Amino acid sequence: MSVAFSRQVSGRLGEPIKISLLESSPVPAPRARQIILTTAERHRLKKLACSHTAGYQQVIRVRIVLDAARGYSNAEISRRRGVVVDTVRLWRGRYADEGMAGLADRHRSGRPPRFTPVQAAEVKALACQLPAETGVPLSRWSCPDLAGEITGRGIAPTISASTVRRILAADTIKPWQYRSWLFIRDPDFAAKATRVLDLYARVFDGSPLGDDEYVISSDEKTSIQARCRCHPTLPPGTSRTMRVNHEYERGGALAYLAAYDVHRARVIGLCSDTTGIDPFTDLVDEVMTQEPYASARRVFWVVDNGSSHRGQAAIDRLAARCPNAVMVHTPVHASWLNQVEIFFSIVQRKVVSPNDFTDLDQVQDRLTAFEQRYNATAQPFRWKFTPTDLEDLLARIERHEQKERTQQHEHDHQPAALAAA
Repeated sequence: MSVAFSRQVSGRLGEPIKISLLESSPVPAPRARQIILTTAERHRLKKLACSHTAGYQQVIRVRIVLDAARGYSNAEISRRRGVVVDTVRLWRGRYADEGMAGLADRHRSGRPPRFTPVQAAEVKALACQLPAETGVPLSRWSCPDLAGEITGRGIAPTISASTVRRILAADTIKPWQYRSWLFIRDPDFAAKATRVLDLYARVFDGSPLGDDEYVISSDEKTSIQARCRCHPTLPPGTSRTMRVNHEYERGGALAYLAAYDVHRARVIGLCSDTTGIDPFTDLVDEVMTQEPYASARRVFWVVDNGSSHRGQAAIDRLAARCPNAVMVHTPVHASWLNQVEIFFSIVQRKVVSPNDFTDLDQVQDRLTAFEQRYNATAQPFRWKFTPTDLEDLLARIERHEQKERTQQHEHDHQPAALAAA
C-alpha cells in the first residue's frame, strides 16, 4: 500500500517549496513452503538421512526436508546443515511440489557424445566375439586390448579403456569374465534328479516318508594332505592376518568318507588311506550298526557315480549287506545334487585350509574333533533347488540345444548355397 503526503522546505532564497513524497509500506517477505509428512514418508526419509551408502548430496537434501517438516525456518536449516539459504529454499520447494522425486538431480545434457551409436554398437559387437575368432591371439578380451583393437580396425580414431568399459557397461557386457558349464550326458537325468529332490522333500515314489525312514547323503573327500610348514604359522594380530609359510614338507594324504543325515544334520565319518569299495563298505557298516538306522524301516543312501558305489552292482552289494538300505544315484556329472558336498566345502574352509599339519594323525584328529563340534550345533541345510527349478533348467537347456542345432543347420547349408550362386 502507498501513502502520499507533502512537506514544505526552504529554498536558497528563503521561499517555501512544497515537495510531494510517495512512501511505500515494506514488501512482506515470502513465506517458506510448508512440509507435512506422512508416517511412511517420514520413516523413509529418516532411513535415508542415516544411510551410509546413499550419496552425500542426497542425504543433505533429505535432512533439509526433515528439518522443514519439524518447523525450522530456512535460515535455521541453513545454519544446521552448512548450506546457503537458497539451497534450503530450492530443495524445500522441490519436495513440496514433487515429493521424493523432486530430490533427484534434473537431467543434464552434458558433453556432446564423442562416439556415434554405430561406433558403440561396433564396440559391443567386437566384445561379443571370441578373440581367436577375430585372429587375435588372446583367450578373452580386456578393456585395454579392446581399445587397441578398435583403434587398429579404424572403428574410432582413438578410444580409452575406461570409455570402452562404459560402453560395455550399458548392456552389462563383461568379456573378461567367464563361467564353466557342462552339458547333461545322462539320458535319465530328469528322472534321477527328481528322485533325489523328492527324497530331500521326504517323498519317495510319490509317498511321504515315515518317521522311521531316513535319508543319508554320502561321498568321499579325497587326497587331504598333511603339509608340514617349514616355519610355524603366525597367528593374526593388530592390522595383520594369519601368515602361513609357503614352503612345506609332504606328510602323506588320506581320504575322508562322510555320511550326512539330510534331515537330522548329523555326520558320521571315517578316514581311510584310500577310496574304494572296502572303505565305503566300512562307512556303511559304521552308520547302519547305529541307532536309529539299524532298526529303521528304510535308509536311503544318496551317492554319486564314483567307482566306490557305481551302478547296479553297488546297489546289490548294499541291499545284500543291509536289507533296509536303499541306494539312490545322482545323475552323471551332477554331484552338486549331493548335499554332503556342502559339508565337504565347510570342512575345506574351516578345517583343511590353510593346511598346516605335522602328520596324518593330526589331520585325522582334527577331522574327528570337528565332526563332533559340527554335530553339536548343526542345522539342516536350507535346500532351495526344487523340482520346479529342475524343470526350468531342463527347458533352458532344450532351448539352447535347439538354437545350436538351428545354427549348425544354417552353417552346413551356407557353403552349398554359395557354390550354387
